[in-house]
Amino acid sequence: MKVLRASDYKRMPWKNGGGETAEIAVFPHGAAFSEFGWRISMATVAVDGPFSAFPGVDRTLTILSGTGMELAIDGRAPTTLDPQSVPLAFPADVATSARLTGGIVVDLNVMTRRDAFTHHVERLALPHIGRRNEATEFLFCSAGTIMLETEAGRFELQAFDCAAIPSESTVLSVSGHGAALMIEIHPADRAS
Repeated sequence: MKVLRASDYKRMPWKNGGGETAEIAVFPHGAAFSEFGWRISMATVAVDGPFSAFPGVDRTLTILSGTGMELAIDGRAPTTLDPQSVPLAFPADVATSARLTGGIVVDLNVMTRRDAFTHHVERLALPHIGRRNEATEFLFCSAGTIMLETEAGRFELQAFDCAAIPSESTVLSVSGHGAALMIEIHPADRAS
């Protein structure tokens, strides 16, 4: 079990240069935008504009704070997201642009290269009774303080901290006064 603290995340410019992202985890470790198999990051969006394109990549976006944004994804009707919305999955290689609905937004992005990995992001209702972990999993604290209990012990996560849960571990429970997202990453040859 490894707890990734928000204060330690690597910060870097967006691929299109329009803002900054905080990289939470990437595989392989240290991989560049063109090389990652999967990537989890947070972005602060302060202005309307286009998303960076990532050929061959699938993305899920979740609003963490702020009023929200309207996404225009090529081939779909516009979608409005806010901090209560279900995480939105869409291809990262189609034209996508965002319009803020009321000021700066912080969002969580999970991306997987579709020929190698798939992923799923879910908002957890707390308290949450866990299960055996058969994927690469991350528990992300999206607000407040949460407690993660595994067979390895109890771990406290503050807002924007993330726990990397080893495969074959058992999540016993997630509780606390906060909000949490579970991120699962599977090899592409396994159904999620």
